[in-house]
Amino acid sequence: MRWTRTIRAAALLAVAALGLTACGGGGSDQPAAQSKGGAPIVVASFNFTDSQILAEIYAGALEAKGYPVTRKLNLGSRELIYPSLKKGELQFVPEYQGAAIATGFGKDAVKDAAGEHSQLAALFKPEGIGLLNYAPAEDKDVYIVKADLAKSKGLATIGDLKKLDKVVMAGGPECETRLPCFKGFQDVYKLTNATFKTVQEIGPRVQELDSGGATVIPVDSVSPVAGDSKYVVLKDDLGIEPTENVVPAVSQKVLDERGQDFAATVNAVSAKLTTDELRDLNSRVDADGDPAADVAKDWLKQQGLA
Repeated sequence: MRWTRTIRAAALLAVAALGLTACGGGGSDQPAAQSKGGAPIVVASFNFTDSQILAEIYAGALEAKGYPVTRKLNLGSRELIYPSLKKGELQFVPEYQGAAIATGFGKDAVKDAAGEHSQLAALFKPEGIGLLNYAPAEDKDVYIVKADLAKSKGLATIGDLKKLDKVVMAGGPECETRLPCFKGFQDVYKLTNATFKTVQEIGPRVQELDSGGATVIPVDSVSPVAGDSKYVVLKDDLGIEPTENVVPAVSQKVLDERGQDFAATVNAVSAKLTTDELRDLNSRVDADGDPAADVAKDWLKQQGLA
């Protein structure tokens, strides 16, 4: 899940010791735009697939407009990245609004995208970091059931699970005590018919759902499973999950120096990013084995942004 991804501690220490060595590359095979000059803009990513894809997309769009870029990808968690972002060693990170508020600053996120944007902007401002426009694309936890069960029992929302005699959620161990997960099913949705089963990995979790060992499971909204017609994503009608819209967090110094053309270039990318497209891009990397840089390059070309 977005707010509970496993961190490889040894790898993080190694990265830190190497001074945040760049772990990815990219660029375009198109003729380079006229250079804007100046120091390269340091674009970073967390250590999971869609973060790396997003960093490659934004970096590629900037390069297509002539901005020099240095990539530092697959770095790890916010605990590693935020100190370097605040120091200016990293200057551009595609973030996720709700998780940034909750895990980056330890605050409770409001439950709408515009409100989260304002909340996160206020938290980042004293650190010399600004936000550009957030994208329609989200990477958040969603809750899925089998499509045949949803059809036969009329399940469209999480609240509809009250219609069942018994509900078993299978999820990671942290889910049981988190309000944006099973605890929310109990405390907010009042599902007295629900019990919890610990299943850490997504593969076994899906197997539990398919076999009938679980009724509902949490998955990332950008996971290919969430878009599979075998399953139905239940609407979170009472809003236990914060929104997790993608948003570029950028050094205020870079924003001030680079001006409106820079902001417009980044905002043009964000405007075209959707959850469904991000799910498809993730699938190309995780299922098909395509490099994130190539997937990003293809998307930029398709959108007329490179």
